Amino acid sequence: MTATAPSGPLAAGTGAPGRARISQRTLRIDPWWVQPAVTAGVLGAFVVYATWRAFENAYYYAEPYLSPFYSPCLATNCVPGSDDFGSAVGDWWALSPALLILVFPLGFRMTCYYYRKAYYRSFWLSPPACAVAEPHRRYTGESRAPLILQNAHRWFFYAGLVFNVILTYDAILGFRNSDGEWGHMGLGTVFLLGNAALLWLYSLSCHSCRNAVGGRLKHFSRHPIRYRAWTWVSSLNHFHPLFAWLSLISVAAADFYVRLLANGTISDITFF
Repeated sequence: MTATAPSGPLAAGTGAPGRARISQRTLRIDPWWVQPAVTAGVLGAFVVYATWRAFENAYYYAEPYLSPFYSPCLATNCVPGSDDFGSAVGDWWALSPALLILVFPLGFRMTCYYYRKAYYRSFWLSPPACAVAEPHRRYTGESRAPLILQNAHRWFFYAGLVFNVILTYDAILGFRNSDGEWGHMGLGTVFLLGNAALLWLYSLSCHSCRNAVGGRLKHFSRHPIRYRAWTWVSSLNHFHPLFAWLSLISVAAADFYVRLLANGTISDITFF
């Protein structure tokens, strides 16, 4: 018996070019829209809060804590005590010092492979969920402007490592008291330490980190150290989405706590 090729509507299915001829947007009956809606809500709230804080240009330093949104503080208009890096850009900058550094951590997150998936689905609906048709008629990928800029992710990753070092330094400074004496610790120290740790986990679990550590190697046996590092980074990579969200929350939480201290709303809880 000879099999015959399908005809009619079936000819446009998986066995033929083009999309299946289904009039419905999706055949899913579960609440598939919940995840993209929650993602849009959380990311949108963070963008609004971070933008407001960057332009507020106030309440970002409470000795010895410096908000991660303003670190490093590079302009001469920084609050006294927060400019440990010597006001590197001079006095020509009159706007909020946070705007000098925002492009680097923001660029790292915006070009992150996981975050691309998150905001492509939640904001651009491309596609909004698996097995759900997207509203766009054309798909050009990341080969044209502005999405071709996503290819700069590797360089933002390297810049992000520098910021991780600086934020770790800020966390270490948190072991001083308001008089600059070492050997003390407060709740602000916990916020800064937790934020630095989560940022390191987010960066080291990044796909670019995995490629930088073990990419372009033909023989792992000839590079045992890089192989071990690649194996460790690969194990972290499974949790990259989790670290992406936790580090996003920790940055906002650390900044919010410093703001409450700086404007006198609360006092720091000291442990010793």
